[in-house]
Amino acid sequence: MVYTYFEIGRMIVEEEQNGKERAEYGKQLLKGLSDKLKTEFGKGFSQRNLEQMRQFYLIYSKTQTPSAEFNLSWSHYLNLMRIENKAERDFYEIEAFKNNWSLRELRRQFDTSLYERLALSRDKEAIKELSEKGQIIENPEDTMKDPYVLEFVGLPENSRYLETDLEQKIIDKLEQFLLELGKGYTFVGRQVRFTFDDKHFRVDLVFYNRLLQCFVLVDLKIGEISHQDLGQMQMYVNYYDRFVKLDTENKTIGIVLCKKKNDTLVKITLPEDNKQIFASKYQTVLPSKKELQKLIENKD
Repeated sequence: MVYTYFEIGRMIVEEEQNGKERAEYGKQLLKGLSDKLKTEFGKGFSQRNLEQMRQFYLIYSKTQTPSAEFNLSWSHYLNLMRIENKAERDFYEIEAFKNNWSLRELRRQFDTSLYERLALSRDKEAIKELSEKGQIIENPEDTMKDPYVLEFVGLPENSRYLETDLEQKIIDKLEQFLLELGKGYTFVGRQVRFTFDDKHFRVDLVFYNRLLQCFVLVDLKIGEISHQDLGQMQMYVNYYDRFVKLDTENKTIGIVLCKKKNDTLVKITLPEDNKQIFASKYQTVLPSKKELQKLIENKD
């Protein structure tokens, strides 16, 4: 169906309008063509639909699509065509195909500004790769986002709640949280206990990343992050590295999800060559795409 609509768009542009993108008679032409097609083939060829097919051809005929062919549904492409930034549109097309996103998931990833959130932690060359290859997971840093968007938990941004409330909401919406974490994540457990020297400790959430071949520990903080929080996560990670992970597995990753983050404190607390402990903000409302885009444009 997608190929058919592309060809109809091509015929409208190249044959019916002699290759002109905007012909004076365009609207009248589409109306006449719509009436003819509806009479011969039935519904599905309204003037509006024909205009969308025309737009589809104009967008996707200018350059080779990243996927080299149309692998998504027509509904997916209708949503992708609304993204003006080509690099961003290419990224979502690749990710939707590679991760088998439903239309609903594509909309959610766009609404939560996945492209901008990933781009913020990358240099210009790596941002370019996002539009050419999608998200490639090779190192722990490749999976990180800042912020993480947890709008699905249903907690108002300025409401008062406990860390246990946030944890329970995440468990209730575990499928959505796994999608927000990104590729390769599987759930291991909540409040996972370990003991040494007669002292008991609990990790809020434990995951395993199949692509990175390592455990991922998540600690939830509803306030501003402290150096004690980072030190505690370092201890959790050390324990998993020494007593839980197999020799064939990679080093454990620790993520402290906090409401507020002091970048200077995090930088000073963690080793300069740190590749295991990460601190990211979370928010329970959708981010402003315009603000994120400005941050990307202002990057050095």
